[in-house]
Amino acid sequence: MEEEDGAASAASSCVSVRSDGVTQTPPHYSHGPAATIGRKRKRSGVCEEEQLSCCALCQDVLKDPVSTSCGHWFCRQCISSYWDQSASSGDSSCPQCGERSRSRAGLQTASQSSCVQNVGLQEVLDEHKISLRRRCERVTEGSDETGSRSLLNRIYTELYITEGQSEEVHTQHEVRQLETASKMDALHDAPIRCQDIFKALPDQQRPIRVVLTNGVAGVGKTFSVQKFTLDWAEGLENQHVSVVVLLSFRELNLIRDEQYSLLELLHVFHPTLQKVTAEKLAVSQLLFIFDGLDESRLSLDFTNRKLLSDVTQKSSVSQLLTNLIQGNLLPSALVWITSRPQQPIRSLLTCVDRLTEVRGFTDAQKEEYFRRRFSDEELSSRIISHMKTSRSLHIMCRIPVFCWITATVLEHMLTTEQRGELPKTLTDMYSHFLLVQTKRKKNKYHEGHETSPQELTEADREVLLKLGRLAFEHLEKGNIMFYQEDLEQCGLDVTEASVYSGVCTEIFKRECVIFQKPVYCFVHLSIQEFLAAVYMFHCFTNRKTEVLRDFLGRKYSGSSLDDFLKRAMEKSLQIKNGHLDLFVRFLHGLCLESNQRLLGGLLGQTENSPEIIQRVIKNLKKMNSDKISPDRSINIFHCLMEMNHLSVHQEIQEFLKSEIRSEKKLSMIHCSALAFMLQMSEEVLDDLDLQKYKASKEGRLRLIPAVRNCRKARLINCEFSETHCEVVASALKSNPSHLTELDMSFNKLQDSAVKVLCAGLESPNCRLETLSLKDCGLSDISWAYLAAALKSNPLYPRVLDLSGNYCNLQDSGVKQLCVLLENPRCRFETLRLSFCDLSTISCDYLAAVLKLNPSYPREVNLSINNLQDSGVTQLCVLLENPRYQFETLRLKECGLSEISCDYLAAALKSNPSHLRQLDLTSNDLQDSGVKRLCGFLESPVCGLETLSLMDCGLSKISCDYLAAALKSNPSHLRQLDLQYNNLKDPDVKQLSDLQQSPDCRLETMWWR
Repeated sequence: MEEEDGAASAASSCVSVRSDGVTQTPPHYSHGPAATIGRKRKRSGVCEEEQLSCCALCQDVLKDPVSTSCGHWFCRQCISSYWDQSASSGDSSCPQCGERSRSRAGLQTASQSSCVQNVGLQEVLDEHKISLRRRCERVTEGSDETGSRSLLNRIYTELYITEGQSEEVHTQHEVRQLETASKMDALHDAPIRCQDIFKALPDQQRPIRVVLTNGVAGVGKTFSVQKFTLDWAEGLENQHVSVVVLLSFRELNLIRDEQYSLLELLHVFHPTLQKVTAEKLAVSQLLFIFDGLDESRLSLDFTNRKLLSDVTQKSSVSQLLTNLIQGNLLPSALVWITSRPQQPIRSLLTCVDRLTEVRGFTDAQKEEYFRRRFSDEELSSRIISHMKTSRSLHIMCRIPVFCWITATVLEHMLTTEQRGELPKTLTDMYSHFLLVQTKRKKNKYHEGHETSPQELTEADREVLLKLGRLAFEHLEKGNIMFYQEDLEQCGLDVTEASVYSGVCTEIFKRECVIFQKPVYCFVHLSIQEFLAAVYMFHCFTNRKTEVLRDFLGRKYSGSSLDDFLKRAMEKSLQIKNGHLDLFVRFLHGLCLESNQRLLGGLLGQTENSPEIIQRVIKNLKKMNSDKISPDRSINIFHCLMEMNHLSVHQEIQEFLKSEIRSEKKLSMIHCSALAFMLQMSEEVLDDLDLQKYKASKEGRLRLIPAVRNCRKARLINCEFSETHCEVVASALKSNPSHLTELDMSFNKLQDSAVKVLCAGLESPNCRLETLSLKDCGLSDISWAYLAAALKSNPLYPRVLDLSGNYCNLQDSGVKQLCVLLENPRCRFETLRLSFCDLSTISCDYLAAVLKLNPSYPREVNLSINNLQDSGVTQLCVLLENPRYQFETLRLKECGLSEISCDYLAAALKSNPSHLRQLDLTSNDLQDSGVKRLCGFLESPVCGLETLSLMDCGLSKISCDYLAAALKSNPSHLRQLDLQYNNLKDPDVKQLSDLQQSPDCRLETMWWR
């Protein structure tokens, strides 16, 4: 049986090579359960390579296979025919490599030495698969004790992976990103299985070579990688890949200063591949998986790099990776990179063919996780039920690691004689988690009964505080991976750190990696943030002034708890990406006596009298700064929730239920809470009008995040800054984006703010139909940004209102705008450019460009611009063309005279059926001008319904002209405005009488 198993190893290695260098298995070879690792067969004494390789000439399955001495395989008949045609002698060259003096007698059959070499290679690859299977089949969910490792296939719950990524990646704390993601599941496209990460969607034409997968800490990126690798190693998925090379940046960091070739790198990190040569790599389909880009301490420079194309050429690890990703090294190799959300390397993104995001568990997957974890159905149901009672816990359970933390705490509390209320806030949960781990450690090492939390030994306390110091110092630096020198700087004994305290096995992991150099990390970023808060709170209670001043500023000298927390909150709000938000929430949660009681003497003695707690709450409610992002302000509300101060939340709930909302005066903290609750609501808000809310200017600005969950947003006269535009831009870039109407009129926008807004307008997710930037003081630079953004987005808005940008738009701005109008994709139905200091030149531009795109717009408003008669002449060229279907034309106060009426009448007579509204208010038309217009009005095909001739210098005779015209065509005109023309009752008598006629459709006439 072993002998039979031996031949199929060679069989599974016999792959053909396409012209592009990608390996492929012959079509009749079936992968799957039948193709088990290590299975070998022998049929009639002939190597299976005869059946599995492809002929290099006919590209078909080999028939009677033979090989030249240079190693290329052919059907015997194919190579014989080739030589017969190319030469009369017995000697000839190989059709593949051109080597000469190869006689027919020198051909090798498939059972000879080449087959033996391939058998050896396949044995190497089988050994590699076995190694990866052993590495990936068992995983940990926190503890790294061998006995607690679980089978991946037993606990793995399918994760929610989507195309693209959240737009809040670079501006929001990861917990905030989870809140956003929690609303998207039902609305998003079908998720992607991790095994299908390289499978192109039906509408994707080019193959996918490089994939970048983002996801917040602990959301399951590494589990996805392990599941992919395990399925491949077991022969279940992606068998077109010859070799999977799994590497983590935390390991690569250890050799960042050394020189390697790519081949050596493979041999060092995967010893099972020692026998794989450079030649074999070149004809194999490789997949490199680089896990944890956010943990990288390499200098990845995709612009100033040394070009490498030889896998045996030595260089720095950074150079090897950049050349591999860019396709210079092994151009057919697939690359999969995972990372926590971070500002991406722009040049890296140019190499990426697919960007995906692991969003963690959906609501259904959360429940599946708990039910799979516990065989006791009643226990799992109680845990699921409690999780749903707290919104913050429910959101955090999108992260598999937090599900494990929740399961650990609630199982302990529900199955022991633990007394007290189940945790509802994040601080409560993590305080209990720390307590549970301490108790477990005491039971394990001291074999005693459960001890009270006050019985923390001095050794426990010392280790926890040193871990807290490590957590805090590296949280500020943005590091989540630690090495021996990092621990030693915080006084941690690396020889004891992994076993001394229970928290070090359940909270702080030690991983032995390459060269036996250990790497350390907290099980999850939130645990690092919690311990950092514990350490900082300890520093406050123990008056460690230098530490506090390094964090809060050298001027800090406060001694009260409320002042300390106020400074910490201000510090966190200054950080744009919010990476201290959860840390500050934990700090406020630790104020509560219940949490201090849980953590025993770890925090030290604090003055948390009701008076001090009320001062803390008062400071949070009053906190304000013009520079605070409205998104960041929401964290102030979360801090109140961590302190179990629920009044703001309850008041906003009552406000939302109230039918008369305008009566309620909203404070700034109310506005932050309302913004959070509106954007997290399951129902999309139809209309968000900031002016409807009774609040201060600062309060209204805090409501802006709700724009992410509304269809129409009126953000008028709010004194917008660049920070506020970032929130609106993120709403436009969201997937999906609900926003269809956006009115930001009367906000004086700086160029930088417009640039930020345009990043949202050019997003392919933007679905905006109406955009109003009326009276926003836009400069030439802003116009350039706007034109470029709209040009790059194929879904133009239908309505564009740029009115009121006097002395800024002008003719040069219109010229840029015209670049959009000439695009056949442009579908501006309404174009408003009133009061923009336009001249005749602008009319020239508009007329010229609209000739190229005659279908749109339907409504044009050029009022209060110095167009004069010459400008109208250009527009009339368009009006008389039957291809143009202007329905509304507004030319109020444009310096027109009776000559313009001549042009308009003549143009509209030739194309009278489309125009429905004509506004000529405040132009010096005189009676003679009206007489000419009436030639158009009396036309039987005239469809004009509204005519405004306000303040046009008209007299009684104009009324007579109008009455005569309407008698001949009484069926269309509905509204006629003749105000401010100094007309008296007798002057309009004919029109008034006509209005009483049953044939006349004139409904409204203004003339006083």
